Amino acid sequence: MPTVGALVIGNINPEQFWREFRQGLRDLGYVEGQNIRFEFRSAEGHLDRLPELAAELVRLKIDIIVTWFTPAALAAKQATLEIPIVMAETGDPVGTGLVASLPRPGGNVTGIASATAELAGKSVQLIRDMLPWARRVMALANATDPFSKPFLEQIKLGGEATGTTINPVWISSSEELETAFASMEKDRPDAVIVQPSLPSKRAAELALKLRVPAVSVPRWFAEEQGGLMSYSARYVDLFRKAAVYVDKILKGAQPADLPVEQPTHFELIINMKTAKALGIDVPPTLLARADVVIE
Repeated sequence: MPTVGALVIGNINPEQFWREFRQGLRDLGYVEGQNIRFEFRSAEGHLDRLPELAAELVRLKIDIIVTWFTPAALAAKQATLEIPIVMAETGDPVGTGLVASLPRPGGNVTGIASATAELAGKSVQLIRDMLPWARRVMALANATDPFSKPFLEQIKLGGEATGTTINPVWISSSEELETAFASMEKDRPDAVIVQPSLPSKRAAELALKLRVPAVSVPRWFAEEQGGLMSYSARYVDLFRKAAVYVDKILKGAQPADLPVEQPTHFELIINMKTAKALGIDVPPTLLARADVVIE
């Protein structure tokens, strides 16, 4: 019976990922305990734990490792060059060295490359669409996540395109996150963009407390965590697509020969409860573009 391991950072509740990924496998005929087993590992928000958890999965001699977010994928690849690794969603896998190219990954890693960096850049335009007066945006980047570089590059490009000043702030601990928001009391930005691998729920809480509009990429930032707005790929599609990759590999396909795919469907989520709490009148034209409006 094949065993599939999952490795996540755990700073975001992995329930949806784990539920949709396993449902994707059920749809393909896999029944837990009958023809497949799972080993789930979460770093519970501590990125420094990822290498030991990846090594643990390797010691268990599992058949495939499924990862969520760039740091988890990198930890898995550093732990093994032989066990196939499927990225359920990873930013810039070429730039971070996970794969040689999207059409021909070349090694033991394949899966889904998210468009998170580009969507973060798009967030600058969305901020200006919602807040035409916004000129200063703070970008909170995860200093321990290699994906921070393309994340900030795209935000800066978005700033240049819209005449918006981008102030990047590097965060390497929960204490530094608190300090970054405390500094906003004296020097308040017009909005803040939060990198998804940071503790985004806490960031949304602090932003609301300080009455600073906060935006991030993942849907749950606006839908569940109280952020003002999010613009992301449809995560259900990504997680279930990861199951398809696992199925192909279990049936004999090699990761090196499976092209890395990118998302094609995206969702704009606006939290009107947060907008009202911040005293923001969302333009009707932007509301009309939203896929989901949280009342």
